[in-house]
Amino acid sequence: MQTCLEKEKSLSVVAEVDVLVAGGGPAGVGAALGAARNGAKTMLIEQANCLGGMATSGMMSHWCGGTESPLLDEIFARTKASPLLPPATSERAAGWATAHEAQKTALQELLLEAGVTLQYHTRIAGAVVEAGCVKGVITESKSGREVILAHTVIDATGDGDAAAAAGAEFVLGRPEDNVCQPVTLMFRIGGVDHERAAFPGSFESRIDLPKGEIQTLGHEHLPFPAGHVLLYPAPLPGEVCVNMTNVIGIDGTSVRDLTRAEIVCREQMVRIIRFLREFVPGYENCYAVTSASNVGVRETRHFKALYELTEFDIVEAKLFDDWIATRNLFNFDIHSLKGPGLDEHGAQHKFRSKGKYSIPFRCCIPQKLDGLLLSGRNIDGTHKAHSNFRVMPICLNIGQGVGTAAALAARHKIAARDVDVREVQKLLMQAGIQP
Repeated sequence: MQTCLEKEKSLSVVAEVDVLVAGGGPAGVGAALGAARNGAKTMLIEQANCLGGMATSGMMSHWCGGTESPLLDEIFARTKASPLLPPATSERAAGWATAHEAQKTALQELLLEAGVTLQYHTRIAGAVVEAGCVKGVITESKSGREVILAHTVIDATGDGDAAAAAGAEFVLGRPEDNVCQPVTLMFRIGGVDHERAAFPGSFESRIDLPKGEIQTLGHEHLPFPAGHVLLYPAPLPGEVCVNMTNVIGIDGTSVRDLTRAEIVCREQMVRIIRFLREFVPGYENCYAVTSASNVGVRETRHFKALYELTEFDIVEAKLFDDWIATRNLFNFDIHSLKGPGLDEHGAQHKFRSKGKYSIPFRCCIPQKLDGLLLSGRNIDGTHKAHSNFRVMPICLNIGQGVGTAAALAARHKIAARDVDVREVQKLLMQAGIQP
């Protein structure tokens, strides 16, 4: 392979803050609010042009999971009150189904009101590391390469771009072969008769239609590796969120793999709309309205922290002494790594646990680096556990806990790993979170 030498140059330090949050998805939103509301000078950088990540620009249909979260309730209430929504549909946008445009604005309002400095259109290009401590990040944007310094950097990028740049250890995907869950390009369709429409909400949803059972029809008529049928009513009249494109064998940290995934998903969209018109009542006149800004990547890097959360911790509903996110509940949502549908190790309707579980602070602290915390799906957990905690409400909860810890680290001028977690928990309980 040919190589070129990039010339060294000095980079401008454009900001210095207590807490820098990399990534503006649910994990980053929670982290930024957790830090700023506890007095930290906080900045958030995001590669897209809005907040929300998969909830908004990723066009996810809903906030799935049984998590209890006062912060999520606050986000729903702000979204519901948005003047961007038709009054007749605002009730539905307050919770289960996501009103993407209204939520972008609602999230931005919440962060700006908390005093968070926002910078969109900004990617991680590197990290500033001194003697095993992350001091900040190098960014890439229209303004070129710049440096933002921070007492603590919170990596909420999903893929862990800041942590990887800093040299934190990780495993890609499933440990035995590094295979990751499939990727999906979400899109919305219009022209659907909601009164007659079918809405299969899981791989195990079986619905008999005039021409056959809906999942069987999908497997027979959609192009592999697509084949499952997942449809969710959107808050706007006649619209439906479609979670049916599917590409396997993708490394979400590779630009060439991501490009291939986008191409394949857009080709699948055409076949999916034709399928819906032909086989599913209520969808005879459906058409594409809009698609997500990028494919949704479910799994990439799992970073090595002080504790690895396991599927047994989740099933046993453990409350850890050092909890920073509580009352989380979801299933083992492992999409098949071989094609459409649920993986053999996944469990949706058949999922059983002893109740709601917590996430320990140790899962968010990299083993060998100070000045850095993990937030969201990049925390330390097994492949199977990850399929549970990767969902948006749980990532929001993790972020709030980690952001609160980072604020205390800055306040006391100590490393985040040295923060008294009991003080973190006290602040979280004051914010309405219960163990």
